[in-house]
Amino acid sequence: MIESVKKASRIINCFTTEDPILGNGQIAEKLGLNRSTTHHLISTLCNEGLLMRASNGKYRLGWKLLELNNNVMFQQDIYDKAIPIVKELTQRFKGTVHIGMFDKGEVVFVLKVSSLDSYYIQTHVGARKPAYSTSAGKVLLSFNSSYLKETISRGLSRQAPNTITDTTKLKQELAVVRKTGYSISNNENDTHTYAIAAPILSYSGKTIAAVNLVGPVSYMKGSNRTIMIKSIMNTANSISQELGYIDI
Repeated sequence: MIESVKKASRIINCFTTEDPILGNGQIAEKLGLNRSTTHHLISTLCNEGLLMRASNGKYRLGWKLLELNNNVMFQQDIYDKAIPIVKELTQRFKGTVHIGMFDKGEVVFVLKVSSLDSYYIQTHVGARKPAYSTSAGKVLLSFNSSYLKETISRGLSRQAPNTITDTTKLKQELAVVRKTGYSISNNENDTHTYAIAAPILSYSGKTIAAVNLVGPVSYMKGSNRTIMIKSIMNTANSISQELGYIDI
């Protein structure tokens, strides 16, 4: 299987500016593979949208690669545009801010910024947490039904004292999130913290990420909680607007 992946990757790399269209025989010759193996791999790549058949019966790179590239650039776009906005939030409150995106039942943190006097949170860019036990994850699950289905299918295991492990209770909480526009995680995962999150929207209005503020339970549930919620929601809205979303 690993060898097949390597060969498929090498086939894709055969296509260059100088050689944008190649036939089965040309690819086989370039890579030193037999034509039968090459044809099988090309057919699989075509089925996945990574290659496409040209009008002359040869092959060229498929639209799926452009889509994947756009996804990578989109994540970078979130990072670049969010940094100055997020820093304002960390300057106002003693906490850590993350931006999370969904991947296979988990939240992947693509950004982390902490205030100088914040409580240390054991997370890092690229870290993953179960979506159902994090504030950012609950936001993403609330507004994307396919995400919820995938997450539930993987099981809801206990991560901390307050983790929601019952599907019905989780759905009830997500309904509240959709109504209020923000979510919380109260000692529900292994960071043993309290977090508040709000949705980041793409230009089309789809929830594609979430921004949260995380800190100790005592601080986050203190007298500033209402102000924090409003500020986090405003931060999420500002980032959404930077990404092209227009609130009509």
